[in-house]
Amino acid sequence: MKPFIKYILLGALLLFGLSLPQESKAAEEINATQLVMEHTADAHDWHITTINGHAISIPLPVIIKTSQGWQCFMSNQMGPKLQSLGLTLKEGKIYEGSKRVLDISITKDVVQLWIVVILLIIIFVSCSRWYKGKKPSDGAPKGFVGLIEMLTMFIYDDIIKETIPEKHIHKYAPFLLTAFFFIFLSNIMGLIPIFPGGANLTGNIAITFFLALCTMLLVNLFGNKHYWKDIFWPDVPWWLKVPIPIIPVIELFGVFTKPFALMIRLFANIFGGHAVAISLTCVIFITFQKSIVTGASVGSISFLLMIFMDFLELLVAFIQAFVFTMLSSVFIGLAHQGEEEPQKKLA
Repeated sequence: MKPFIKYILLGALLLFGLSLPQESKAAEEINATQLVMEHTADAHDWHITTINGHAISIPLPVIIKTSQGWQCFMSNQMGPKLQSLGLTLKEGKIYEGSKRVLDISITKDVVQLWIVVILLIIIFVSCSRWYKGKKPSDGAPKGFVGLIEMLTMFIYDDIIKETIPEKHIHKYAPFLLTAFFFIFLSNIMGLIPIFPGGANLTGNIAITFFLALCTMLLVNLFGNKHYWKDIFWPDVPWWLKVPIPIIPVIELFGVFTKPFALMIRLFANIFGGHAVAISLTCVIFITFQKSIVTGASVGSISFLLMIFMDFLELLVAFIQAFVFTMLSSVFIGLAHQGEEEPQKKLA
């Protein structure tokens, strides 16, 4: 890094430190764990920022079912409303006594999901319009349309066609391509710190569970007889199958561990990346609360690491979408193993 860049970063951190209250005891202590959980967890409202202790957020509809029936109100009315209904809010969950109520609220992750879906529709409808009236002899698209085509052909040619038998490609390609672009765009939106981004969508295990469940259903509902034969009667020595079915039990266990691995891998990588980035940001504030000298030295290192993590997260956003799509395609292809394409007779 060039010296003048270091001086600029150091000066910015020093000015930031001078702007903090000098009475460190009076300054509010920063709870890094609480901040990480607040920024990565789902919420009933969309928090934007806090100014002078006043939280600025976008209220969202809260829809719950209690012993008194269905209740619907906005999240900015949650405190008085929950108190009037005798409900309590613990770690983002609403309880009636010791029992959790049925909550189908439109939360931050739900809104982020809608935003991602709308963006995907806009992207692919606009790209499809470019191809209308085009001939095969026309030049390849450029700009954003060219980028989308490149990603689509990369996933289709290098993953789907290489792992799934040819006669099944058109059946599974729509799901796999949709999963890739959904995960990729969700990861990118999660890196944007302000609305309409910032929600930890793929860092929500419920989202990754549903994606993995879709892959599991496609694999096991449409798997051929050879796939099920390898599970219940694999080609191994007989004493590994009878009288104790050791290998069949292991293979059957694998039916559930494969989608479980898909779910945990995506969730853990995205959640962990966000947690590390937020923790590095907290280090800057914590060190400046100790002293300006400590903040300028340790905080500058944390600032550089935070920038590095942001760029790394951009790479991870693509890699995790790629890995999930690739493994799903491999699992689907294995469910159709043994289906050889008919060979052409020699003339």
